[in-house]
Formats: sequence, structure tokens, C-alpha cells
Amino acid sequence: MRLKKVFQSTLVIALASTFTIEAQNDKIIHTWKPTGNPVVTHKYTADAAALVHNDTLYIYTGEDFEGGQKRYNILNWCVFATTDMKTFWEYKTPLKATDFAWGEKNAAWASQVIERNGKFYWYTSSQTTGIGIAVSDRPEGPYKDAIGKPLFTNEDSFGKTHSWRTIDPSVFIDDDGQAWIYWGNGACWVAKLNDDMVSYDEDYGIKMIDIKGEMDFPFTEAPWIQKRNGKYLLSFAIGFPERIAYAMSDKPEGPYEYKGIINEIAGNSNTNHQALIDFKGESYFIYHNGGIQTDGGSFSRSICIDKLEYNDDGTIKPIIMTTTGVFKK
Repeated sequence: MRLKKVFQSTLVIALASTFTIEAQNDKIIHTWKPTGNPVVTHKYTADAAALVHNDTLYIYTGEDFEGGQKRYNILNWCVFATTDMKTFWEYKTPLKATDFAWGEKNAAWASQVIERNGKFYWYTSSQTTGIGIAVSDRPEGPYKDAIGKPLFTNEDSFGKTHSWRTIDPSVFIDDDGQAWIYWGNGACWVAKLNDDMVSYDEDYGIKMIDIKGEMDFPFTEAPWIQKRNGKYLLSFAIGFPERIAYAMSDKPEGPYEYKGIINEIAGNSNTNHQALIDFKGESYFIYHNGGIQTDGGSFSRSICIDKLEYNDDGTIKPIIMTTTGVFKK
């Protein structure tokens, strides 16, 4: 009887595992092995963000509508994944611009996903309507609008007047459990998120990041925040066409000290947007260019991955952009 129960339990576990795999495969719409940069060639992808969860690297992007475009037309976001940097797969569309009733219908702009307490929070931006939040129980989604309105609008992004300044959110959770959110075009703003991850600490308020030092070009957009060896590294796009630069600080809200350019203009694309991530003992720089031939360009972009290296003092070595990327021939 004992052996029978053990067998039945084992069978239930095996069937459950099989069901989980099949359910997961039902969500996968494309699988491939990249041979170089761009990484994704079956569609146009932009504004990379990355999340490591368990043993998987997830890459979140916007989807430029088609090749040869003359303006931004981004209807939805995408999610890709890999466990070995060799085989990649794409999940079903996890989130669309129209999922935010208050947002612009073709402005699925730069975003980032972060996990807390078993929930996955997708911080997104629209062209002029602000920064929203979607939530899911799984990193691949599907996601839904968490609060039914933008968390931040242009009224929160003081000191500038252009209508597309409240974009490009980046979020991280510090060692003490405090979550921080950064965003901006033309300047970088910062606030503390509350534990619920869908509201912010109004007592702390909203501050503008001070970046000290002589910058090569003005701050443009695309802040990405990370903490490494006790230092806060804030990378961002500068100038236009955009390069990626970075600054360092001892505190998450700064002031930051400008350190220089780490990535030059990326192919035939006026914009760039970066994610710096550690995964299974290696560091990666994920960005976009206009590299798909022959219809790639500033409005038909493609994500790429190259090796990221740090100096002994924690500063970042300039990125060497390659067509082979991190994929060995």
C-alpha cells in the first residue's frame, strides 16, 4: 500500500510537471538561436529592459510596427527569454498600449519590469500621458493596468515644459528594501515607491537628479539604475543622436558624478536605450540600433547584446558594439 501511494504521488508530480511545461509552451510563439546582432530579426524591437528571475533572463521591449517607418508607431510590448544565451524564445504579447485606457494608443514606449513579493510590476511610459504600472503573477504576463491612471504625469516632472518629459521609467529595490523609481527626458527625476509598488512616498516627494561634472552632451533620456559594490550607477542617453553615458553616486538620489560615455551612436538609429544586467556570472549590455537590413532605422529598431566589462574601481569599460554580439560562431 505504501509503495502504491508513493507511485501515485510520483505520477501526480510528473503529470503536473508535464502540464506546466505544456502550459508554458502554449504561451511561446517563436523560438530561435541568434547568430549575432541584432538578436531579434523576426520583428522590430526597441527600448530594451531586462530582468533575471530564477534561472531565466527576460528581455522586455517595445515593438516598432514595421520596417522603413518614418515615425514612432509602437502598439505593444514584447517579452523574450533565455536560460543559456543560446536559445531564445518569445512569449505571446504581454501588454498593449491600449491596455491603458488613459494612454496614447500607439505609444508603447520604454519600460521596465521588476519583481516584488511574487508579483511582477511593469512600469511603462507613453509619449505625453505619463508613466503607468501594469501587474502580473508571472514575468511573461499577461499584464493588466494596476491603478487605472498614470502614476506620474507632466505635472510631476517640474523644471521642464516639453510634453514628452515624463517617460522612460527605471526601478530598483535597494538592499534596505526601499524601491526607487527614476524617469525623464531633458532631466532625470527620482521618487521613492511605497511597499505596494503602485504609489509613491509623498513625504519624500519628487526630486531632480543632480549630475555633477562636465558632460559631453546634455542629458536626454533613458535612465537605468543599478547598484554594484555599494555604488549606484545611473546610465542614460545623452545628446541626439544618442550615446549612452553614466554617472556614479554613494546615494540612490545622488548627487551623481559624471563618468563619461560608454556606448557611442548605435548604427542608423537616432535613439538608444540600454539595460545593464548580470546573468550567470557574466555581464551584458543590451541596447538597440537600426541594424536590420535593409529596412532598419530610427523608427524600425532592433535590440542587440554585447559584452559588458567593469574596471577594478567599478567604472565601466566602453562598450564595443559588434555584429557577432555574445553569440559564438
